[in-house]
Amino acid sequence: MSDTEPFVIHDRRIAPGTSAILKIPVSQQVTGLDASLALKVLHGAKPGPAVFVSAAIHGDEIVGTAIIQRLLDHLMPSEMAGTLILAPAVNIYGFASHSRYLPDRRDLNRSFPGYEHGSLAAQLAHTFLEHVIDRCSLGIDLHTAAVHRYNLPQIRIASDSPHLTGLAMAFAPPIIIESPLRPGSMRALAADRDVPMLLLEAGEALRFDRYSIKVGVAGVLRVLTHIGMIERYGRAEEVEVPVRANRSTWVRAPRGGVSRRVRKSGDIVKQGGLLAVVGGLFGEDGMEMVSPVEGVVIGHATLPIVNQGDAMFHIAEVETRENAGKGARSIVDAIAVSQPPHPPTTLLDEDEVI
Repeated sequence: MSDTEPFVIHDRRIAPGTSAILKIPVSQQVTGLDASLALKVLHGAKPGPAVFVSAAIHGDEIVGTAIIQRLLDHLMPSEMAGTLILAPAVNIYGFASHSRYLPDRRDLNRSFPGYEHGSLAAQLAHTFLEHVIDRCSLGIDLHTAAVHRYNLPQIRIASDSPHLTGLAMAFAPPIIIESPLRPGSMRALAADRDVPMLLLEAGEALRFDRYSIKVGVAGVLRVLTHIGMIERYGRAEEVEVPVRANRSTWVRAPRGGVSRRVRKSGDIVKQGGLLAVVGGLFGEDGMEMVSPVEGVVIGHATLPIVNQGDAMFHIAEVETRENAGKGARSIVDAIAVSQPPHPPTTLLDEDEVI
């Protein structure tokens, strides 16, 4: 017999070693039908921490939804310790309409802690806070880049937190970025509630890509192993994280026109190294874009048609020789050389989706 108590959430009691899908009403749609927050709760047979994994807080950031679906292939409540709450589409309104925002044009990730009788965004934020964040001791929130942008899989954490750093190292992404907390965000609210959070940025809005999904699934499972919720998944201590950064810079198009990119997310760049050439409609009067710093490209625009001033490359500032592998063109190659069993050796081509 298990000495673990049932997990009670909303109006459900979930027995140890079992799972349940539940829908928590949030508000009414224009049709008069209820809109709900969909959760799957896996309640382990043994006592342990409560953790949530959330996705699509921005409705068009769907890579996290695929990561959560694939996590379920590896998890059995009967073999787990603690409780895992999975929320594959927090912003269900934006998810259904392929939009980043809610119908009231509010950004859910700037609406926390919310209010039970407030705007639609405030109601949804309040529901997620009450039933998920306040029930957990750790959160992992899954994001992608905005539409027409791609992000190298990266974990973002608050600075000066050894605990979060340890969790990020266990996740073992290609790069760890220290980034400030934004007012109204889930991550800022969780910090106020003493709930540490990892934020994964990976891939592109409205698309799945195999590399981002694989990194996300493996990383979450390594974190769950690290905190003792599941039996060992891989060996996190054998996965080298080549770089960490606390500064980044955007490189913008020097003119309007059509760009020809020579670098992409994951590439190691030197100061002054060529990133792209932007020319006119006939390719005339091309202007070179070069990196202002030494580092790693952690995000890039996928749309080649640009206006002057458009952000085209996001570069994390690192000392690449020591932190990203001598002679490697890509940070993903550097990881693969040091630890072949882990992430694939190349990023996907832009058009390779599933």
